[in-house]
Amino acid sequence: MKAAMYSLLPRARSMRLIAAIGVALLAGLALMACVSSEPLRAWLILLTGALPELRHGTDGAWHWHRLVRFGTVLEDTVNLSLLGLAVAIPFRARQFSLGADGQLFLGALAGAVVALYWPGPGWLALLLCAAAAMLAGFLWGGATGVLKQCCGANEMVVSLMLNLIAIEFYRLVILYCLRDPNAGFPATAFFPDKATFAPLLAQTNVTWMLVAAPLAALATALLLGRTTLGYEIRVTGSAPDFAHAAGLPVGRAVVLSMALGGALAGLAGFHVGHALLKRLPVDLTPGLGLEGLLVALLARHQPRSVVPAAFFYAWLRAGGQAMERSTDVSREIALVIQALVILLVVAQRWPLAAWMRRLAARRAHA
Repeated sequence: MKAAMYSLLPRARSMRLIAAIGVALLAGLALMACVSSEPLRAWLILLTGALPELRHGTDGAWHWHRLVRFGTVLEDTVNLSLLGLAVAIPFRARQFSLGADGQLFLGALAGAVVALYWPGPGWLALLLCAAAAMLAGFLWGGATGVLKQCCGANEMVVSLMLNLIAIEFYRLVILYCLRDPNAGFPATAFFPDKATFAPLLAQTNVTWMLVAAPLAALATALLLGRTTLGYEIRVTGSAPDFAHAAGLPVGRAVVLSMALGGALAGLAGFHVGHALLKRLPVDLTPGLGLEGLLVALLARHQPRSVVPAAFFYAWLRAGGQAMERSTDVSREIALVIQALVILLVVAQRWPLAAWMRRLAARRAHA
């Protein structure tokens, strides 16, 4: 009986996710009907605006168009996947980390320092930059865990305060230590070619870092599901009293979950600096860490679901920008749809979930 019920759970979760997306999209269409003279066209552009387009040119050949927009989706997917994983790992230990922004900034800064001053061979430059970025994020994320374990500080408050320190330190170093006087605005010099990624798609910044997102998700899933440390993290999050009684190193699990999440946020900073911008301005895009939190919520903190959730989030954002340019509907409608999807997915008491549980029980008794 129990086996039959458990076999239906993944199907129930998939149906719940599909239903949540469908309800949110239909709600978005209803909102568009209230504010637009052509809501159906705006809705279709929202869904298809990020797609590349194949056109027949005057030279008689076929050419791809709108690759820049699709490239933006892939670029954002990498960032959001890494930041979503950075939030998901601490959450499995029941730690609510909001420090991905600061870890990203420090990771980008550490990678930039190595890129600008590493005198060694080029084949090693990118590896060292990535390692430096992940180490900076690891240490800054671990600091939150240490403060919680040693001082009893609230991890949400601590991580938010550490964000401010990291961002201001980043700006200080860019302005007074790494600033290029010939840049025309506060920024570093361009990184050497040996420390940057070449684009895979023309007119985009899609690079081999695209492979890093699924690999990071796979590594995280293996860490949590197949290692002793992953078991300690999961038990600490699901049954902390049992973990204490069993003698598991709860404090170490908390600190390492925060630190490992920080390492992935630092890797996202490496992607921003070495794949997207090729240099670091004094101000990076704010709030990326909070978007990673939304992706983690959409994926229900499951590593294997983070990359699809990040792609969906980035797809809607690009579609919203296309919709705003082509119709009389603003892209805030896309934000409303994203919010509705997340609310419906994370809601524990949802009628569809109860219906699926009753259906599983009936089939098990049949």
